[in-house]
Amino acid sequence: MIATADFKITKAKTSKLSTLDVNNIPFGKYFTDHMFEANYENGEWGTGEIKPYQPITIDPSCAAIHYGQSIFEGIKAYKNQEGEAYIFRPEDNFKRFNISAERMEMPQVPEEVFMEGMKQLIKIDENWIPNQPDHSLYIRPFMFATDEVIGVKPGQKYKFMIILSPTGPYYSAPMRIYVEEKYVRAAPGGVGYTKNAGNYGASMHPTAEAKRKGYDQVLWTDAFEHKYVQECGTMNVVFIIGDKAITPPLGDTILAGVTRDSVIQLIKDRGMEVEERPLGIDEIIDAYKKGELNELFGTGTAATISMIKELRYQDFVMTFDTEKWKIAPEIARTMNAIKEGKIEDKYGWMVKV
Repeated sequence: MIATADFKITKAKTSKLSTLDVNNIPFGKYFTDHMFEANYENGEWGTGEIKPYQPITIDPSCAAIHYGQSIFEGIKAYKNQEGEAYIFRPEDNFKRFNISAERMEMPQVPEEVFMEGMKQLIKIDENWIPNQPDHSLYIRPFMFATDEVIGVKPGQKYKFMIILSPTGPYYSAPMRIYVEEKYVRAAPGGVGYTKNAGNYGASMHPTAEAKRKGYDQVLWTDAFEHKYVQECGTMNVVFIIGDKAITPPLGDTILAGVTRDSVIQLIKDRGMEVEERPLGIDEIIDAYKKGELNELFGTGTAATISMIKELRYQDFVMTFDTEKWKIAPEIARTMNAIKEGKIEDKYGWMVKV
């Protein structure tokens, strides 16, 4: 195991924190003073390094640019009522990161590199964690092939990095969602269950088309029939139909969301039945027409819980009065209270830095 003292640490001479407008922190725009970096070569990981946030230099032949061996994760850190820094379920993201690495034929990142590198980096930049409600420090671990060669084959050299970004709410208002039935996000046997960069690159055009129609995101459907809903572009999705919560089942086309899993636990704890099963768009429309589709919301690390006020399938538009909802707001309040240390974390989700 690599001890924290083994990381080379170089502090920034000055901090950028004073230039941050804490009342206006959009997602993914500002980055902290430092970053973590470790390199893989000759079959082993080198010693990790924390250094001032700065550009990185890559060769024009960098394999990741040409062949897409690039994966990432999204995690968040918060401060509790005593001002102590905690990370939300980082072990789950660590495990999922290496699941992505395996599918993309990339090396496993050791836990001591991933977890200790993250903790030490956050300790150094702890003052960047916002204190406002619904704010957090977004943590972005990522890895990509760095071989300087043109050739379709798995890389032999990789760079693992972690950068940090203070952020406010990802979606500040209820969303409008367009059900996608032309383009495909993932198919059985593919890489839909991984967080590889190519998944998101492929989603850009369909999402842009939806935005041109006035929608915030797309709700993907299955690759064969475009009949069963899958997930939204940046989040898993939950439907409250009647007295049940229904969400599409995990598999090789849907990302195993950490927030999704947390929401399922909280819903069950309030006494509601949760069904993880295929859910067709026809069933959703039928429930809406019968007045049984009570709530619809997305779950994700960046989005947390985002209520959906409109869902469009072809020319049929379903609208919702999110002000009257009870379940999604209650789950969001409970989750935020756990993250901010306002109530007991009986699940062991929060990991102290």
